[in-house]
Amino acid sequence: MQDVKLKRSLTVFPLVLFGLAYMAPTTVFTGYGIVAEITKGMVPAAYIVALIGLLFTAHSYGQMVKAYPVAGSAYTYTQRALNPHIGFLTGWVILLDYLFLPMINALLIALYLNSYFPTVPFSVWLIVFLILITTVNVIGVKIATKMNLLLIGSQFLIIAIFIVLSIKGLLKGMGSGTLFMSSPFLNGETSLSLVLAGSSILCLSFLGFDSVTTFSEETINAKKVIPKAIFLIVLIGGGLFVTISYLIHLVYPNFQSFKNPDSAALEIAVYVGGNLSQSIFLGGCIIGTLASGLSSQASVSRLLYAMGRDGVLPKQIFGYLHPKFRTPIYSIILVGIFSLSALFVDLATASSFINFGALVAFTFVNFSVISHYFIREKQRNGINILKYLIFPLMGAGFAIWLWASLDSRALLLGIGWLGLGFLVLISTTKMFSERPPELSVDNAEVNEIQT
Repeated sequence: MQDVKLKRSLTVFPLVLFGLAYMAPTTVFTGYGIVAEITKGMVPAAYIVALIGLLFTAHSYGQMVKAYPVAGSAYTYTQRALNPHIGFLTGWVILLDYLFLPMINALLIALYLNSYFPTVPFSVWLIVFLILITTVNVIGVKIATKMNLLLIGSQFLIIAIFIVLSIKGLLKGMGSGTLFMSSPFLNGETSLSLVLAGSSILCLSFLGFDSVTTFSEETINAKKVIPKAIFLIVLIGGGLFVTISYLIHLVYPNFQSFKNPDSAALEIAVYVGGNLSQSIFLGGCIIGTLASGLSSQASVSRLLYAMGRDGVLPKQIFGYLHPKFRTPIYSIILVGIFSLSALFVDLATASSFINFGALVAFTFVNFSVISHYFIREKQRNGINILKYLIFPLMGAGFAIWLWASLDSRALLLGIGWLGLGFLVLISTTKMFSERPPELSVDNAEVNEIQT
């Protein structure tokens, strides 16, 4: 019988790296043009709304990892705090988020590199990318952490170059010609509804803070370390998004003049620093995509491992750890193989799956906090009312509002996948005559995870 466990080696710093890599801070450039049109230039204000709304959900993830510091993330939390059937369906739905993001990253990086080197087929770049991230993740989180440090460092360098060029240009009269302007935050000509519409799109830029909960069994003192990492990821990412979008507005206030909002980042890059700047920013997009692909594949493999260990998925495959590397090798490889679907799936379809899955997870993690702490453990005195009832309700309400903002394509695809999961649940439980497989967490195991 296998007696191999995930190796505990992660601390706050590498977890923050994984979360930021998953989030890819340079995405602020790629989505700026579209959101600028929607919000009439108030992109920084929209980011602030998104940041505030998601801090409540970040709080809920931090509370639930204290209760269940194991690898299953939202799947485990809802399973243990709400109901095994709801937990199964939550785990099934968030596979949309976790499985499709590595595939999207593979698709994007292949498109970027194919545009640079058109003589090399798209499929070759895709396969090379997947082999690279799969190999790194199989070897273990230590080498993945070192690679993430390099990739995140490169993104911060690109961001720093942009900030320096922007400030230099503004001081010389470029764009608005000033470093201080209130209109990106307060503008009587733009309605609040437009800012909220923009924030519903930008919330998806924050995806990644929740991914670090899948590393609970590889984290030293997970109950303390992971909640801290979650808040740092959200705050650092949000701070970068607000700062960069503010500077973009200052140097390029005439957002109506973008030739193509989808590629506005390239127009901004050329305007700020010429053709060399454009090449640097394209390189930054490639680096950010590589970092996100590496982290997202690592995260989903841990979720699959937790579900395999429970018996929800075939245990011999998904619940297996490599005896030397102590990584879920079969799960990692299968995610890599699944990502080959980027050869056949378009970006819009894959993005729709991710949006639906993430918002399901956010909603039920917030409800799990209420169920576990406020109802089951009866922590209802003083500040506990805020921590275990008010904050989670605000987080759930924000996530449900985002659900309502999804387009019909995302809703239809998501509901279809949820329906398929319901059929699988019926089969697994023999028409609900049996309980679905559950994660068993005894005190000895939890104590070991915390040390």
